[in-house]
Amino acid sequence: MTIRCIAFDLDDTLWDCHSVLHHAEQAQFHYLEQHYPAVVARYPSLEQLITSRLTYLEQYPELQHDLTRLRLRWLQQLALETELAPSMAEQVFQVFWQARNQVKLFPAVLAKLEGLSQTYPLGVITNGNANVHQIGIGHLFCFTLSSAEAGVAKPHPAIFQQALMKAQVAAHEMVYVGDDPEKDVIGAQQVGLRTIWFNPQQREPPIGLKPDAIMTNFAEIEALVKLL
Repeated sequence: MTIRCIAFDLDDTLWDCHSVLHHAEQAQFHYLEQHYPAVVARYPSLEQLITSRLTYLEQYPELQHDLTRLRLRWLQQLALETELAPSMAEQVFQVFWQARNQVKLFPAVLAKLEGLSQTYPLGVITNGNANVHQIGIGHLFCFTLSSAEAGVAKPHPAIFQQALMKAQVAAHEMVYVGDDPEKDVIGAQQVGLRTIWFNPQQREPPIGLKPDAIMTNFAEIEALVKLL
């Protein structure tokens, strides 16, 4: 069977998510310190501010697929709490979002994406709100699909089905590359996609996990795809 499209997860597959989000949260907090001290008076530390956001998110499980909308709504709530103008929410979000898209690609990622894009249409399927065009690699992808756009998050089958429609390929003709055993591997497999589990830490696979291939370094991807 021939692979006609390769799709990728973003966070923790093309770059380290924890460091990116930590940097973005810090940038947001510093902006609040400088421009909206009333918020910092209420939440004096970055940890307290993050706890406030997580507590707010727990109230809206039906919106967990749309992280941008959730963060904006939380910021709007902060504006209400501190009697600030509603425009504060969008201003602060833009600071976060700009920093959120300042990523450092894992070794070999850019070179391999550039090489693969010469042979295969590439795509993105992500639960996050990073923007590949803002990052500067959007030209390498034929389609992108976020959980916010799909209306559901991985591992829900609908997001993978929508990706297949965007790519105009059959399930067995797409291989999906991701780091999360449940959201990426199992999620894609339940729709019939081929899967490559990105496992740079060489973690022990969960019982029953059977990806089509396991990749520990992005330099391996071309050879693995050819074996599928």
